[in-house]
Amino acid sequence: MGEAGATRGRPRSFDRDAALAAAVRLFWERGYGATSIGELTEAMGIRPASLYAAFGDKRSLFEEAVAAYGRTPAGTFMGAALEEEPTAYRAFARILREAARIYADPSHPAGCMTITAAANVAPQDAEVGARLKGLRNANLVVWESRLRAAQRTGELPERVNPRALAGYFATIIQGMSQRSCDGAGPDELAEIAELALAAWPGDREG
Repeated sequence: MGEAGATRGRPRSFDRDAALAAAVRLFWERGYGATSIGELTEAMGIRPASLYAAFGDKRSLFEEAVAAYGRTPAGTFMGAALEEEPTAYRAFARILREAARIYADPSHPAGCMTITAAANVAPQDAEVGARLKGLRNANLVVWESRLRAAQRTGELPERVNPRALAGYFATIIQGMSQRSCDGAGPDELAEIAELALAAWPGDREG
């Protein structure tokens, strides 16, 4: 009887990484506001008590899910392009072309999680919306920095406003994410990427 009581009081064991991956997928697909604790526990295969014990509340779980998404190929491809490509044009060309493929990949929810999860955030969850906005704006700062460096090396002409150009490509990326959520496939997104790249105002390579 003592052993049964100890077992009853012990939280059920589960694969934490698998449960977190399920939460990432659900938040990515439905957004933060439209995802309930009940839906999360069902998708994660755990009880509410186990969710709270392992991850804290819904907001804490979401923060961890965003961080986990940031370690996936969908979350790292932009940074990898900026680090690995020798010119700004090749970096942004790679970002847009890979976005066309990744955002429409049927093996996971469409679009970018940091964009789609921000939809319909309730006023009481304003901190969640602010967190996602901060991530997107941080990307914009990195992009602007890369474009300013390209301007210093002569890849971009002096007349170009690096902040505006970074904002332009961020707008294209956000639009591609939304189009994929609305059913656009990789071919359509790839055409959009090429149209956006045609607006590049400096030297082009690749």
